[in-house]
Amino acid sequence: MEHLLNISGVSASADEKPILHGVDLAIDAGECHVLMGPNGAGKSTLGHVIMGDPVYRTTSGTIGFDGADLTDASPDKRSLAGIFLSYQAPVEIPGVPLYSFLRTICQKRPELKMTAKQFRRRVGELCEQLDMDSSYLTRELNVGFSGGEKKKVEMLQLLLLQPKLAILDETDSGLDVDALSVVSRGITAYREQCGGALLIITHNTRILERVDVDRTHVMVRGHLVAEGGPELIGQIDTNGFERYEAAEAKLEQAGA
Repeated sequence: MEHLLNISGVSASADEKPILHGVDLAIDAGECHVLMGPNGAGKSTLGHVIMGDPVYRTTSGTIGFDGADLTDASPDKRSLAGIFLSYQAPVEIPGVPLYSFLRTICQKRPELKMTAKQFRRRVGELCEQLDMDSSYLTRELNVGFSGGEKKKVEMLQLLLLQPKLAILDETDSGLDVDALSVVSRGITAYREQCGGALLIITHNTRILERVDVDRTHVMVRGHLVAEGGPELIGQIDTNGFERYEAAEAKLEQAGA
């Protein structure tokens, strides 16, 4: 059976600086994978490379998604194919009301088109599900929003767009307990209602306490250095990443 996401031998750079080195990663439909590693390991870079962020250049390898080769596809083509990226620090877009933004992106997706009345009802249901004040919808996209409010908006987008693969980049970063609970509910609802696959990128295990994980991957210095089941999360929580960093440093010295 073909994987939903199939990353094969991907290396990538930014400003001519190599960041990722020969990364292989496969995710099947409906699975939840976690990518962990110390700060600066290249985790977020991998998420952005999958999404086609033009800041990064794929120098080798291929990215296959849902049977298509997306290695050279633009970010909008990847989004329309069913890939969603939740940013670590969502950008503010002055002058664009949240409601108009959500309506526009849904209109771009033929399978999500609905009447104005249906759209209002659907968005209202999701706001209620996420304990999100409907007044947010008239505000400019992320402008003046707290970190927790921005994450609520991203969870709203996730549930509205129903992507085949959601990449959550450090989505628990800086959140208080209440905001973390909302994000966890959003993730659970996405898996139950949409049946989509998840790639959760984090160096913190807090968010993972409420998520059923299928596979765990560890990245150090742009290399995927370990893979295992959910038990790997507990080992990392107890022992950190030092042994992986030490092993990778030895390999680099041996290859120098």
